[in-house]
Amino acid sequence: MQRELTKSDQDVQLVRDRAARNQARLDAGQGSAKDLQALQHELASLARRQSELEDVEIEVMERSETLTAKVAELEARHSELVQKVETLETERDAAIEKLDAEAVQVGSGRANIVAGIGDDLAALYEKIRAVSGGLAAAELRHRRCGGCRLELGNVDLDRIRRAPQDEVVRCEECRRIMIRTGESGL
Repeated sequence: MQRELTKSDQDVQLVRDRAARNQARLDAGQGSAKDLQALQHELASLARRQSELEDVEIEVMERSETLTAKVAELEARHSELVQKVETLETERDAAIEKLDAEAVQVGSGRANIVAGIGDDLAALYEKIRAVSGGLAAAELRHRRCGGCRLELGNVDLDRIRRAPQDEVVRCEECRRIMIRTGESGL
């Protein structure tokens, strides 16, 4: 846009310079009457051309101002968005730090729990956890498995009801370990 504006300005200036030269020659009265008449005709043409070029220059200036305003608006919006991204990144980093600290805290008691349940159950838990998206044990609550969210049938509930408290029972659908509580609906 700036190049177009500069070119438009140069075009107008060229016409002005030529008109000034022709006017100076006409004012000096040098040349034949025919030459002077041709100069007058050329001056009129140059005046029309200058007017047209000045109109084009004004149009270019208006477009330039509009685009400059748009650029300023976009730069301001860009700055806002950059600041928002930086804020969100800071919040994300803080949340990740918090989650990492929570994972360390939650994981710190895991070794004691694993030691108390035995190697076979721990191995079964890890095997199920690997294939089920990280959730190997689910609470049986109101006759529903907390893992697959399906309601267990009467046959499955009766099987679980009859199983000893220390026996590991699993959901027939998702194969997760079922944790029985007072809200299991047994």
